[in-house]
Amino acid sequence: MNYRELGRTGLQVSEIGIGCEGFIEEGGALTKDLIDLCEEAGINYIDLYTSNPEARSTLGQALAGRREKFILQGHLCTIWQNGQYKRTRRIEEVKAGFSDMLERLGTDYIDVGMIHYVDTLEDWNEVANGPVMAYAKELKAAGAIGCIGMSSHNPIAALEAVNSGLIDVLMFSVNPCYDLQPGTRELTELYSNDNYTSPMVNFDPSRVALYETCQRLGVGITVMKAFGGGDLLSETLSPAGKALTPIQCLHYALTRPGVATVLAGARSVEELRGSIAYESASEEEKDYAATFSTFPNISWEGHCMYCGHCAPCPRSIDVAMVNKFLNLAKAQGTVPETVREHYEVLAHHAGECIACGACEKRCPFGVPVIQSMQEAKVLFGK
Repeated sequence: MNYRELGRTGLQVSEIGIGCEGFIEEGGALTKDLIDLCEEAGINYIDLYTSNPEARSTLGQALAGRREKFILQGHLCTIWQNGQYKRTRRIEEVKAGFSDMLERLGTDYIDVGMIHYVDTLEDWNEVANGPVMAYAKELKAAGAIGCIGMSSHNPIAALEAVNSGLIDVLMFSVNPCYDLQPGTRELTELYSNDNYTSPMVNFDPSRVALYETCQRLGVGITVMKAFGGGDLLSETLSPAGKALTPIQCLHYALTRPGVATVLAGARSVEELRGSIAYESASEEEKDYAATFSTFPNISWEGHCMYCGHCAPCPRSIDVAMVNKFLNLAKAQGTVPETVREHYEVLAHHAGECIACGACEKRCPFGVPVIQSMQEAKVLFGK
């Protein structure tokens, strides 16, 4: 298992994490088997968004004696009411829900306290300036949570939160179809095939800005909905009209700026093993570019997808990484010191490009690589 830094938190997290779908299935009967497999495979990051008391209790039982081996992302503002999950901003309910979570999990702290489901600027302002954020800060000061996070499907609200400096972790929905949708879309609209029928070209700018700002500011992204609720794995259900493999979906998410871990949805041990297989997958199995280029009504023409098809460079330049640093800098309108430092330590730089065009011939998306290398040389000075 490969591990990554979770932004500025200091936590080292497995790049494959686990969501809590399997903890809910069959009354939680699969929970221990899933946690056993996580321990065996080196998965150390667990998301628990659900307030279902049975799911919390069974996970607590499965973690008994090995709690310290796992990093828990537990959600504030989720409660169980009348047999159903409910999102709340009422501080009395938030506090009661958190206390219940700790008790049922059999722990006295949560590593990442995730403020749950903030999808509008209005909601973010209420959270940031109200009792919810004050309570999250109180929990952090007391050591009951290690750091403050927020979950969102909306890049506009999420970017506001990231820029505020109040959150260290962002749980966000990342996949190649959602990334094409305008930031103004509601969550339910992201699922609608009607919104994928018209030709779409390249990323929504607000999502690009979000990922690159997270990278720059050290806000770690934990990915949800990498498989689009499973739709992207089905040619019939996929909004793109083509099926992707779990490995391709995972690789797409893990190559976005700022991403630390993908919370793989798994309703069975076999499904979790399928995601763990990413760690031993070949470059051919991970390659999503060839499939992307066949999507009807969707085009990433001219946009670097960091897919690596440009390699090998005769001058050994890591073209995809240079493009990533170039895009980070261009998105900010300046060269952040962290980006410059990471560019400096590359073994080879854009200035070594001989404009042979071999990379451009291999690029599935028609990226003007030679032009990008020239821009990077000017921007970074080498």
